[in-house]
Parts: sequence; structure tokens; C-alpha cells
Amino acid sequence: MNHSRSQKKDLYDSPDYYLLDELLTEEHKLIRASVREWVKKELSPVIEDFAQRAEFPRYLIPGLAAIGAFGPTIPVEYGGAGLDYTAYGIIMQELERGDSGIRSTASVQGSLVMYPIYAFGSEEQKQKYLPKLAAGEMMGCFGLTEPDFGSNPGGMVTSFKDAGDYVVLNGAKLWISNAPFADIAVVWAKNEEGVVHGLIVERGMEGFSTPETHQKWSLRASATGELVFDQVKVPKANILPGVKGLKGPLSCLNQARYGIAWGALGAAMDCYDTALRYSKERVQFDRPIGGFQLQQKKLAEMITEITKGQLLVWRLGILKSENRATPEQISMAKRNSVEVALDIARQARQMLGGMGITGEYPIMRHMMNLESVVTYEGTHDIHLLITGMDVTGFNAFK
Repeated sequence: MNHSRSQKKDLYDSPDYYLLDELLTEEHKLIRASVREWVKKELSPVIEDFAQRAEFPRYLIPGLAAIGAFGPTIPVEYGGAGLDYTAYGIIMQELERGDSGIRSTASVQGSLVMYPIYAFGSEEQKQKYLPKLAAGEMMGCFGLTEPDFGSNPGGMVTSFKDAGDYVVLNGAKLWISNAPFADIAVVWAKNEEGVVHGLIVERGMEGFSTPETHQKWSLRASATGELVFDQVKVPKANILPGVKGLKGPLSCLNQARYGIAWGALGAAMDCYDTALRYSKERVQFDRPIGGFQLQQKKLAEMITEITKGQLLVWRLGILKSENRATPEQISMAKRNSVEVALDIARQARQMLGGMGITGEYPIMRHMMNLESVVTYEGTHDIHLLITGMDVTGFNAFK
């Protein structure tokens, strides 16, 4: 099926002001080149159409699997690529350079579905699910956030009761990426003692439904929905045996936030690259607008913030691969990258004038997408408090 349309060619050229490519391995650069080529060829030509229609391009799933976007750090024996975290970050950066919603799909699959099954699942669960998830033959979602509990997940009311060979699950989850089409959901719920456990809920289980969330101004090319559990019988074999308490879901979010720290910078780099090219071509008052001081100020500040962000995530990638990155370090990078990206998107939109609000350029779409990215996986404000608590030792949450 042909989804392409006549449009401007994707001329993206990634900024590297401090020659950070010299710090990457040949493998890192090869991975980046293949993902970038896929984004230019498969995603860029169709993404504006899908975003305008508020539709997820499901047909791209096999392509995402083929470029290794699903669980690249998962070991090869379970279908992953066994890559380091710098490689994972690079993949997320290239995908989000294309669209935050497409990166979200990959983030959820790898960090929030495959990771908990790999880290906390039984050998049977790993063999059953991971290879299919890596190949995109099975898609997953992650159920933590509830209608009344977002930043405070410990207050969750979704719960299950023991019923012999299975448990009976009741409750609801909201704002769940991939929910409408997911084959499985990794759901976090409390047992009768109030202890949080992870359960793998499969589509087709009686009483399990996934209504889609409509009328979003953000992440329009990503499918968002609810997870509703009405007396769902979940076999005990589907409970993740390796973790209990909030440590489980929070460690998954840590993985996802790491990817977002790289990803959001990709969106920033796309906005900068678009604005820079436009400033050289757009003529006003008899010269390109890039020759005016205020436009140069915008571009200079953009590339400075991008460069600082690149150094931050590069170092974080090494720490993560060495298993030394703290949740607080990841938290700082996530918040910084998204804040920088939102600011760059707004400045770039201004530089393009009226053209900046049209679908002929990606900027307004990035800007709207980032309004979700700044909220999910820990809001901007919560991440500030995490850093604040880390440096002062005082907990401002209670």
C-alpha cells in the first residue's frame, strides 16, 4: 500500500558542534545511519498525513522491528540485539527526530514491556514473549497511570484477588500508549495485602478492553487508550515473579526516561536543522533572514543548548552501559532534554513565521508532541523535585 505523497525531501543533517561523533564507535554510527535512512525513506514522507488524521501508521511496525528499535539492549538469545545503551539512545534520537509518537511506540515496547519481562519474568515468560515482541509480531503496552493517580502511582486502586490457579483483576489505567492495538499489557496492580505486582494481561482475556483516547492535540500519530479490567481472570503463570512493590514499575520508567533523554534532543535537532536551513533560504529586506542579528541569536542559543544536551546524554549513556547511572541522573537528563526541545521548537516556529504552523514543516508537530513528552514518564516539576531532593537530602513531596 502506497502511503507516500509529494512533499519536500527530508534533508535533515544532524548538528554536531563539538565533534561528538569522534566519541562514537563505528557500530554506533552504522546503527544511526540505518535508522536515519529508514526515517527519511519510510517515516518522513507519511508522518504529517498520519498526524493530521490522528492515526498511527501500523504498517510501519515490521520496519521498526527490522531496524532493531524494539528492545535493542535485550540479549540476542531472547530476540534483542544485545547493544549498549549509547546505541539504544541513538536509535531513540533518530526516531524522535522523525516523530515523538513513533519513538513512544518503540520506547513502550522496549523499555516498558520487554524490559520488565526480561528483568522480572520467569524463563517461560521470557521465551514466550520476548522474541515475538522484538520481531514486532506481538505488541505491548504498560499499565501504571490511573485516572486518579499519575505522579503518585503508589495510590493506585487497580487490584487483584487470589482465586486458585488464577487471580481476578479489576480496575482501569489511563493515557496508555499502544493500548488500542497491543496484544499484551504489563499491568501493575495491588494484591489483597496492598503489595504491587506486575501481571501480563493478554488481549482476548474476558473482561479486558482497551478503548481509544480521541481528540488529542499531541502525539496524534501515536495510539493512546485506556486499559479496563472487569473481573479479568489472569493465570498465576502470568504474574512477574521477580519483583514486588513500586520498584518494579519505577525501574521500567527509568529505562524509558533514559531513551526520552536522547529522543527529545532528536526533536530539538530537527527543529534547529529546519530553522537553520530556512534562515539561509528565506529572503526579507533584500537578504536571507539568517543574516539578521536576532535570528542569529536564536540559532546560536539553539545549537548551544543542543550541544550541552548531547554531552549530557553521551556521558549518561556510558554510565548506563556500566550500570552506574542513578535514577536521579537519568531524571535530570530527561527533564533538561525536553525543556530544551520545547524552547527550541518555539523559537524555530517563530523563525519560520506563518510557515511554521503548517504541516509543510515539522516544527508545530514536534512542539505539540513535546507537550506530552514533558508530562509523561515523570513531569517536568516532579523531575525538578527529584533533583532537589537528591542534592539537599530533603523530601519535598510530603
